[in-house]
Amino acid sequence: QKRNSMIYLEYLNNLIKNEVIKAKHPVLFGQNINAGSCLSGLTRGMKVQNGGKIINSTNTENSLVGLGFGLMLGGAQAGFFMKQMDFLLLGIDQLANTYNILRNIKDLPPNGSFTIMAVIVDSGYEGPQSSLNNFADFCSIARIPGFTITNKADADYLLSHHLMQPGFRILGVSQRLFKTEIIDPGTPLQIAENGTIFQYSEGDKATLVSFNLSFPQAQKLNQTLLSQEIKTSHFNVNSAIGDIDWSIIKKN
Repeated sequence: QKRNSMIYLEYLNNLIKNEVIKAKHPVLFGQNINAGSCLSGLTRGMKVQNGGKIINSTNTENSLVGLGFGLMLGGAQAGFFMKQMDFLLLGIDQLANTYNILRNIKDLPPNGSFTIMAVIVDSGYEGPQSSLNNFADFCSIARIPGFTITNKADADYLLSHHLMQPGFRILGVSQRLFKTEIIDPGTPLQIAENGTIFQYSEGDKATLVSFNLSFPQAQKLNQTLLSQEIKTSHFNVNSAIGDIDWSIIKKN
């Protein structure tokens, strides 16, 4: 495969399939994740090992978030794939109350996991049901670990470290980037613990920090500054909220 020429959507799809097929007890669910458009191709071709399940569910988000937590409590590896993030509002009771109960249980199954992968509609207004694109709002509901995916480097790291790993988190992908060629920023200079912050360049003239899926715009700005001999340290903050070590940015 010529991974260098892949579009964002195809690259994520390949990574998702690679992680899912390695999982021992996955239960993956969501509306049309294994039928129809498969979330515009994001989940197309997913396969699980014997004992795993792929469920094309109804669009009952509150029940589905509860299902994911229940599976995690039973030691399974659960994944809820969502066409658009806005409908997580219907799962607020589970995200706040159920999650707060579960994370205070000391003897949870060590391998139990639950990941919500949601498409953030950041491509412009597409109606009242898809106008909420602030990823941090959802994560702030109950200080939920959350990570955005913007390029090859963070996609490789975040999907391998979080998609089917123990614990609960939300992963956000950009609808605006779906059909664009995935950006290859090269190997990051450093990655903060758990993938909260990635540093892509080092310079002594300015410090550039990008948030909220704005990595592509920040990278263009960084390249413009470099062409004017202004060397910049570029950091991308992938985590929406939580235990972020800001010291590497402060020091720079």
